[in-house]
Formats: sequence, C-alpha cells, structure tokens
Amino acid sequence: MLGLAGLALALLEGRSDQALPPVASAPAPLPQETVLLESHQEAFARGNDFALTPAREPGLFAQLAAGDRAWIPRAERIPGGGVRYLYKKRADEPALTLDQIKDLIRHPPTFDGERNVIRGLLASLRSAGVAVQLAQPRKQGAAGEWEPAKGVLRIRPDIPMKGSREFARVLNHEAIHVAQSCSNGALTARPRSLGLSRDVDGLQLKHLNEPIYANASSEERSLEQEAYANQDNLQLGLQLIAAHCRRA
Repeated sequence: MLGLAGLALALLEGRSDQALPPVASAPAPLPQETVLLESHQEAFARGNDFALTPAREPGLFAQLAAGDRAWIPRAERIPGGGVRYLYKKRADEPALTLDQIKDLIRHPPTFDGERNVIRGLLASLRSAGVAVQLAQPRKQGAAGEWEPAKGVLRIRPDIPMKGSREFARVLNHEAIHVAQSCSNGALTARPRSLGLSRDVDGLQLKHLNEPIYANASSEERSLEQEAYANQDNLQLGLQLIAAHCRRA
C-alpha cells in the first residue's frame, strides 16, 4: 500500500509587496480524444472495478498525460504589473527557485521514462498472472494494494490524474509486494521479505505511521517498509517480477 501528497505554491515577480493570492490546484481538463476515459469514470461511478487490459491502456495514458500537465508551472499576469508563477510541489522534493520554475516552463518534463516503466510493469504483471485494476483498495486511505489470494493488484482510480511519476511509484511499490509473494513459492502465496534494504526516509516513515498501518503486524510492517524503501527505484519492480514470478 502507498500514500501520496503534494502542495500547490506560488511565487511573485515584479511586485514584492503584492499579497500572495490563494492558489487553485485543480488538474488540467481531461483529454476528450478517447471514450476509454469515460468508460473508466462510468465504471468507477457505479462502484465497479476497471481492469487495466491492453485495450484500455490508451485511456490510462491519456489520463496520465493530463495529470502530468498539472505539474508543469505556469506564469500569470497579475493586476498592477508583475507575474505570478504557479506550480505544484511534491512532498518529497525541495521548493523550486524562480529560475528553476522558469526553466521548467521553457523545458517541460516529458515523463517518458516513467511511462515506459508503467508499460513494462503492466505487461510483466499480466504475464505473471496478475489482474491489474483501477479500483478502490479494500483498506481505506491506501493508494494501491496487492491481494495475493485473488491475484489482484488495485490502484486507486484517482492516482492516474496525479501523473506518471506518482502512478509509476504506486505500481512499482505494489509490484514489489507481488514479488514478495512469488518469492514464497507462488503468485498467490503470502508475501515474505526479499531481503532488500528497509532504510526509509522521513516521508516514507511518516506514511508507515499513518492509520492504515495502525493494526499491522510486525511482519506486515516489515514488508511495507521493504516496499517503501525501494519504490523509487522504478526499474526494480520489473527486475523482481522477472526474477521471482513464473510466467502465466
């Protein structure tokens, strides 16, 4: 399981005495080029799980692209002169300087690496027999979860709109849990530690202390700690699935 957080910020240029206005952090409008997005939203509204089949991946990547646009800073003219720069800051990253914001506007990130990881992980997980779904996790507050008894990996339906980096991180985290099951003899087996590093940073430790883990056993916490400590290594999930999970 995994939790995420972000923060909307603003910087002013040209009017240092200008009071900082409230910042709206609404995501960019959803692309209209695919009906797959609508079918996902309709399924979620009905409370149905939405299987991430290959045919539905174009809809997923359209959502990811919309979420990625929300992370690109933008400049706005303000009354009386000056410019306001709006951007979203990830909880695990330092605040940007004005020069860094301007550089991101001139050279926006593509997130191609994260999207390639997502494509590879989805294909690898399916080949191993995992059913990947956009569905509400059974544990309230979780961004994703792995249910080995059913072979189902769920990603919360709002995660794609957080962008490719966040989605890749959640999917990679859950892929580590899948490998933990496979290392115990079968895809549907109870997960066990892979022997990876369990050194977590401050933000990851904060997530481990959230209410969703309040009743977790020491074994469960150890497994989560292993996944949190390695989730940002986006190539690791692919490597672990290939090493530990038999092809379906």
